[in-house]
Amino acid sequence: MNSQISTISGTAIPLTGNDIDTDRIIPARFLRCVTFDGLGASVFEDDRRQLKGTHPFDLPQFQGANILIVNSNFGCGSSREHAPQALAKWGIQVVIGESFSEIFFGNCVAMGIPCLNADAATIMELQEMVRDNPQVPITVDLNALRIRCGKFTTLVSIGEASRQQLTNGTWDACGQLVANLAQTQVTAGKLPYVAWG
Repeated sequence: MNSQISTISGTAIPLTGNDIDTDRIIPARFLRCVTFDGLGASVFEDDRRQLKGTHPFDLPQFQGANILIVNSNFGCGSSREHAPQALAKWGIQVVIGESFSEIFFGNCVAMGIPCLNADAATIMELQEMVRDNPQVPITVDLNALRIRCGKFTTLVSIGEASRQQLTNGTWDACGQLVANLAQTQVTAGKLPYVAWG
């Protein structure tokens, strides 16, 4: 299993507005789930209901997008892990924005979802390009910290420690345990004897 994330390609969905909190991303009533499966269908549930089919996550031209472009302070509010889980279950693999809540950012990195920063003018330009051409191909390069959107190229940023976690795969604690299982002291299905006392 390769957990290293260096390049993500696909199409994007633009979501405008500052201070979009985790309760808007996934309303509290969906937190009672036993697993995160199925949360994708309820992402932005209340906003989508209020906008009656005109929310970007309902528009046909953005279905199948895997890159989310947002504005400032995205993911603020409660620390619920369900917010990035719901986005991931919908299909989002990377979020590009002006800024992110610290806890939301940490929850995303722990799931292998890069949250990349760009200035407000760049975000606005990206959102407009995607609105005008929803199928414009986008490539996110975490090694070069560069985004290519059609013919437009721009630099983005992320903390170096987080970038290294994503590119070398150390964000995936479970994957590392499984990959290193063969290197443990378990031999022939038996654990080594440990004397207590």
